[in-house]
Amino acid sequence: MTEELLHRIQFGLTISFHFIFPPMSLGLGLLLIVFGVQSVRTGDPKWRQLSLFWTKIYGLIFAMGIATGIVQEFQFGTNWSVYSRFVGNIFGSLLAAEGIFAFMLEGGFLGLMLFGGARLGNRLWLFATTMVVLGATFSATWIVMANSWMQTPRGYDVQDVGHGPQAFMTSFRDVVFTPSFGPRFWHTMVASWIVGCSLVLSVAAYYLLKKRHVEQARTMVRVALPLFTVLAVLQVAVFGANQASEVASEQPVKLAAMEGVYPTGDCVPMTIIGRTDPSSATTSGLQVPCLLSILVGKSTSTTVEGLDQFPGDEWPNVPLVFQVYHLMINLGMLFVVIGVVACGLWAWRRRLWTSRWMLWVLVASIVLTQLATLSGWWTAEFGRQPWIVWQLLRTDGAQSPNVSFGQVAFSLGMFAVLYTVVLVVFLVLLNRKIQQGLPDMPNDDEQESLPDSFGEIFGRRRRASGSVHEVI
Repeated sequence: MTEELLHRIQFGLTISFHFIFPPMSLGLGLLLIVFGVQSVRTGDPKWRQLSLFWTKIYGLIFAMGIATGIVQEFQFGTNWSVYSRFVGNIFGSLLAAEGIFAFMLEGGFLGLMLFGGARLGNRLWLFATTMVVLGATFSATWIVMANSWMQTPRGYDVQDVGHGPQAFMTSFRDVVFTPSFGPRFWHTMVASWIVGCSLVLSVAAYYLLKKRHVEQARTMVRVALPLFTVLAVLQVAVFGANQASEVASEQPVKLAAMEGVYPTGDCVPMTIIGRTDPSSATTSGLQVPCLLSILVGKSTSTTVEGLDQFPGDEWPNVPLVFQVYHLMINLGMLFVVIGVVACGLWAWRRRLWTSRWMLWVLVASIVLTQLATLSGWWTAEFGRQPWIVWQLLRTDGAQSPNVSFGQVAFSLGMFAVLYTVVLVVFLVLLNRKIQQGLPDMPNDDEQESLPDSFGEIFGRRRRASGSVHEVI
């Protein structure tokens, strides 16, 4: 095993563990806004009850995302110093923008959202929550921009400044709106929303199975299930297809590896499930004729470049990319089936509430959506190899030269142990919050006493100030 591979394994472990949490927080944030809007619109205290419950879980997920994300910042310098020097003038500016424009907004309102839920009125809490969710979305946007630039670099100029080549930004617009950014952004965001919906569905289905908080659980299902189903259909039919077209245009060797396409041709089939063998240049399994050509160019006559068009040393690990890619798309199609069947049971005499097998499927859906999201991330990153920056910097020349094999192996072992402990702690805390159940329903007197706007807060302060002067 080479040092470069060990560096990659360590970074892959830490980034994969971190990537469990941002999609959950992004998706759950969307549903928190829905609960908040319904609370303001209807005045029904059950919506505020749901908001307070899910805010606690959001806080736990957010904390885990921050703690595991900081590690990545340090690894750029400790493990990938050559890469950091090469892209620092571009990548660093995007990460700085995330901190200035996104994280400050997110962090500024996070305290109000997490600790003001029982003190703020519906409108103020909804405003704080919306700002947190917007901040989280902006943060994800800058991260996707940075990663998209690595996939399809634009707006740069490479100069040799004496200690090696460096990429300098020549057009901020071209950097942030690189060709892969749009399809990747929407593909990632929709995937995150699906994860958030599956989390809510999982907990709601668990409560229904245990006959706890039945009315609130049904309300959660009524909100999350239609959204889950629509997003799953859009992901497969629209955003996934757009991503395939972009990859075919900008990274054809990645697409060829994803589908195990070896000879260039038209009317290329799409494999649903199977295996590929680079040594014999063959792919076998269940295939749909001409479907890949249709997805790439909307026509059966569209030519798809095969791996035979590229040097062997520019191929990624084809079997690995092929399998994780098909894991992603097969799970995506499974989500459509789950959503449609669950909606059908819901519409048919409300049989969903008593269909224990379907409720258990919904309980497991959070694990499946997380696996699909991770496999999509692995497809993008494994498929980019052997380039760490596409066609500019190879991965085997980007690691830190002064970090020894033993140091990386030792730190990798420590991360494996530490992240195992952290994952167990997270699952225990999450399970504890779910087992505790929903908070008590706020009564009408409490609802009326809560401030519902900034004006009301300031008005109360003025009245309180006047009372003090009268006493004095």
